Amino acid sequence: MQWAGHVQRMEGTRAPKRLMEGALEGRRSRGRPRGRWSDGVERDMRVLGVRSWKEAASDRLKCRNMLDQAKAYPGL
Repeated sequence: MQWAGHVQRMEGTRAPKRLMEGALEGRRSRGRPRGRWSDGVERDMRVLGVRSWKEAASDRLKCRNMLDQAKAYPGL
């Protein structure tokens, strides 16, 4: 979750930001789609009760408070 806040505050032209938004090219493999990293972050934020984690991650103080709350939950 700390990395999610860091990437969210990055400029839009940086490579990790583009990868997080999912603009990849190529063919998909057969079968069930692999889970995305951002889906896992969203699932963890729902456990904490945060609705819009991208807006909250833009503010460093809110992001730090979310990380402190996550430390109280085992398994996050």
